[in-house]
Amino acid sequence: MTSTSAAAQHLRDLALLRRVRDRIDRDYAQPLDVEALARGAHMSAGHLSREFRLAFGESPYSYLMTRRIERAMALLRRGDLSVTDVCFAVGCSSLGTFSTRFTELVGMPPSTYRRDASRATAGMPSCVAKQVTRPIRNREAPVSRLHLA
Repeated sequence: MTSTSAAAQHLRDLALLRRVRDRIDRDYAQPLDVEALARGAHMSAGHLSREFRLAFGESPYSYLMTRRIERAMALLRRGDLSVTDVCFAVGCSSLGTFSTRFTELVGMPPSTYRRDASRATAGMPSCVAKQVTRPIRNREAPVSRLHLA
């Protein structure tokens, strides 16, 4: 494979990965798993996971859970839903897994966040509150790791 065709293939792969990421962003509340995402991109699950991590700095599953937790944070800030209702509204099927992942990403359990966040973001426009309270873990891979010939 020439360097030109390798670069072209890499760009096609990146376009597929962006579509996978867009699908996660759009359908985060639906039952999604790596195998289904890989089928949609015409890749094996292992290949998708490796390439997604290389391109975006985290696995597809971690990215999905980050999106779900971000949405859960917004719903909890509203204060009108219980933690259980929020868990199921964002697509999680296990309250335990949701609470564990929420605590890992946010630094406090969802019930504590629900109680404290509405006071901390009172008076802030929702777009600002979303940016200020976004989980830190969502970082893209450094540009130096992308190899374009």
